Amino acid sequence: MTCEDPSFVARQYRDASNLGARITLHQRFSTNEQPWQRWVFDQFELPPASRVLELGCGPGGLWVENLDRIPEGWSITTTDASPGMLREAEDRLGSVRRFAFRVADAQEIPFGDHTFDAVVANGMLYHVPDRNKAFSEIARVLEPSGILYAATNGEGHMRETGWMKHILDPAHPADIATKQPLGFDLENGTEQLSPWFRELSVRRYEDALVVTETKPLVDYLLSGAAADAAERESEADEFRRRVAELTDHLERELASRGEIRITKDTGLFFAHK
Repeated sequence: MTCEDPSFVARQYRDASNLGARITLHQRFSTNEQPWQRWVFDQFELPPASRVLELGCGPGGLWVENLDRIPEGWSITTTDASPGMLREAEDRLGSVRRFAFRVADAQEIPFGDHTFDAVVANGMLYHVPDRNKAFSEIARVLEPSGILYAATNGEGHMRETGWMKHILDPAHPADIATKQPLGFDLENGTEQLSPWFRELSVRRYEDALVVTETKPLVDYLLSGAAADAAERESEADEFRRRVAELTDHLERELASRGEIRITKDTGLFFAHK
């Protein structure tokens, strides 16, 4: 099992700018008419008075996009290891009485035993260096009948972007078959969760991208690890050349096909304590 470089994660998520570029691509070009955050919320099966903890809340998108549907009796504690992310979430949600905000590491959750009815980890567990410690902490703060909702990606997610990232960073594998798997994904998550939770299931979200403009796709690629690696090189001109080469490839692809289709493979684990 692998995890990303913690320093890279800290750079990526010091604020919502990189995440925002990725969200924009999905919002504009996804084929599923039901947005991801609305779908995730629809999977929650919780009583009217529930205590919910979100780990890695980012800028609060899950709750912002579902404010019209949150039961009045829910008490929601949003946490993130990044103070910058948490500030953005509080700016967006702080006026809503049922929310509380706390800087917190999933490996050391600063709440007592049996404090929550549900824990939500929406696309963040693959960033956690010591997931066993995080799972232990999640199980500890959940009520005996509590549930973890853990969203993540599958092995084939965004597989067509491999060659694009390879142009930006030749160290990035162009072929998905040689790509290092996520530390926590839809294929290996059950094995990791099973020591801590008695009942596990997974649901997949059916979706894809049909991209018809170059710039949003380039912005998406420049927000990620490949560009982060390339930008650290001493020759800025070389990086600009790679960006121009990528843009040219994508424009020719669009001119030839009219669209660029990209696989999406995401879903949600239901882990009952």
